[in-house]
Amino acid sequence: MRVTIKDVANKAQVSPSTVSRVIAGNGRIGKDTIQRVRQVLDELGYHPHHAAQGLAKRTTCTLGIILPRTPDDVFSNFFFPELIRGISTRASRSGFDILMATGSLAQEERESLNRMVRGGRVDGVVLLSSRLEDPLIRLLEEEQFPYVLIGRNDYSASTLSVDTDNVRAAYELTQHLIAQGNQRIGFVAGPANMIVNRDRLEGYRKAMDEARIPVQDEWIIDGELLQQSGFRAISMLMELEDRPTALVVIDDGVCFGVLRGLGELGYHVPRDISLAAFNNIALSELSTPSLTSIDIGTYQLGYTAAHQLLLLLAGEEKAKSRFIIPHRLVVRESSLRR
Repeated sequence: MRVTIKDVANKAQVSPSTVSRVIAGNGRIGKDTIQRVRQVLDELGYHPHHAAQGLAKRTTCTLGIILPRTPDDVFSNFFFPELIRGISTRASRSGFDILMATGSLAQEERESLNRMVRGGRVDGVVLLSSRLEDPLIRLLEEEQFPYVLIGRNDYSASTLSVDTDNVRAAYELTQHLIAQGNQRIGFVAGPANMIVNRDRLEGYRKAMDEARIPVQDEWIIDGELLQQSGFRAISMLMELEDRPTALVVIDDGVCFGVLRGLGELGYHVPRDISLAAFNNIALSELSTPSLTSIDIGTYQLGYTAAHQLLLLLAGEEKAKSRFIIPHRLVVRESSLRR
């Protein structure tokens, strides 16, 4: 039988409204009363009925997540599950559930978001990435619907966002490769319309310019955030007569594809070519060779994004609109010249 607020009130010898205020953390209630009610809540194993709360408050106690690609693509990249783990951990601590939606095409993504927002299925939305002139951000702004962006956008400077300083991170990663004696450094990029890709490419170019090292256009290969993309990119790069001796790779998962391709072509890392990437997923340390990578605090990105969105939903004013999670360079075998 489900424990009710009335059951708790009877055992704690208080009114049901007092129990409700203790659960919500509202009202002026004595410390002794709060302690007694919480003890009874624990003893009886009371859990709030979120559906009933939602009807009363016109909320769903649910956060929506828009996946940037198909589920197969998203969950084959270890970055996104870790990001979602951070979001769901913070959401569950406030009694919120997660609803995920995706679409393989831009129109399908927009339709998924429409169903979430206009169908009243969620209280707020987390966008896992941003694109140039992002139509999803435009829709959310038009609807004045609460959302947080993991990344940076070019639509509105007031957008609530949680991000890495990707320009700085790519700058430091490229500087590391230059310090190892590399003069011919290429860049295996992601989708051209993704802002994270543009920012990391900017950091790479900045480091190369400061070192007065020319950037060869044929050393920059666009692709997707997939292993197959890395495999294709390295096949193209190693066919060049004047090929690079080091690569900055947009993502660890893509870099695994680069590693596989180099192995099949008979090249050794780092003796023949050095590699460095981003995200520092768990497998980066276990790969052969172990992978130099920028740790962007993926879990913390997701956790902080959910936290800031929940504060927004609670009506708390935000001191700033953009939150930057610190990054660090983790140097391993793949980039060290011997």
